Amino acid sequence: MTRVTVTVDGVQYSDDVEPRLLLVQHLRENLGKTGTVIGCDTSNCGACTVHLDGVSVKSCTVLAVQADGHEVTTIEGLATDGELHPMQAAFHEHHALQCGYCTPGMIMSACALLNDNPDPSEDEVREGLEGNLCRCTGYQNIVAAVQAASKAGAR
Repeated sequence: MTRVTVTVDGVQYSDDVEPRLLLVQHLRENLGKTGTVIGCDTSNCGACTVHLDGVSVKSCTVLAVQADGHEVTTIEGLATDGELHPMQAAFHEHHALQCGYCTPGMIMSACALLNDNPDPSEDEVREGLEGNLCRCTGYQNIVAAVQAASKAGAR
């Protein structure tokens, strides 16, 4: 077991973990952050996307020990004071949810995209989200939501 201290959504946690434990498993099983979902477990779908020190990462490709001393933001960490983050609100308003399985990862990747490019074109949104798969194939509404969030100043 290895002692790991990680700040997740503004709260610091210290836990003993197996060195081979994936960050997504640590978030879900040890810290109760179930908004981060395990999709394919092979880094193909992006459903497990979180921000590690502000950078979008697929948490199924990161070991929990690699997050030691770092800050993680999950989908639960975006909302503040009971108010949805503008990206979450845009997904809701544009019906970009469908089954909802990909939604947490899509939103986290979309926020990272807008941090890098605050006013992306439709093609840039599609390219920015290409590491995230929607098995319902609802990409049109997802792209519309990201562009609406961009116009609302979401980051």
